[in-house]
Amino acid sequence: MNVIRMIKIVSDRYPEKGMMDMGKAEDTLIATLLSARTTDKQVLRVYPVLRKRFPTMKALAEASLEELGVILRPIGFYNVKAKSVKALAKQLLDNFNGIVPHTIEELMTLPGVGRKTASCVLAYAFKIPAIAVDTHVFRVVHRLGWSKGKTPIEVERDLRAGIPEYLWIEVNRTIVQFGREICKPGRPQCEKCPLAKWCVYPNKPKI
Repeated sequence: MNVIRMIKIVSDRYPEKGMMDMGKAEDTLIATLLSARTTDKQVLRVYPVLRKRFPTMKALAEASLEELGVILRPIGFYNVKAKSVKALAKQLLDNFNGIVPHTIEELMTLPGVGRKTASCVLAYAFKIPAIAVDTHVFRVVHRLGWSKGKTPIEVERDLRAGIPEYLWIEVNRTIVQFGREICKPGRPQCEKCPLAKWCVYPNKPKI
């Protein structure tokens, strides 16, 4: 089965935007940073409270860690994330005049921003082709046989080589939702999967 066709099938099933696609670049950046080791739903509950209290980068840069921690407490690792958000806001102001950069190299100089977060910002906020490999993408593409890479960067390289650039943005947006609903950790819901007959995962349940 052609990878392009499989992406189209999943894309048709999940036409909605990615959960961390917040519209504005700074919102996508901060929300994606906060989503590490928690659920997007939890972040979406907390994020409006954060931005109502601190609506600008300057306000975030000057916020007390204690108050940031209180707001971020529901998403876990709130002390670390409070420090990252404050430091990120300060560095954006100091180094980029408060404007979110649009290259992966510049984005990754920001506190708490790794390649996955940077790729999400490029794809969602700037519509620049990028492939963000999170835990869902890593798991699903291995099961489908699209990559055998042992690290996220190896998986990203395989996907970049095997998928046309115009579909790169679709990978994270659709595969994350597919991984949450159907190709779950543990036992995948193969009986509901539109790709099951092409899947090479050796441990999939018989259907």
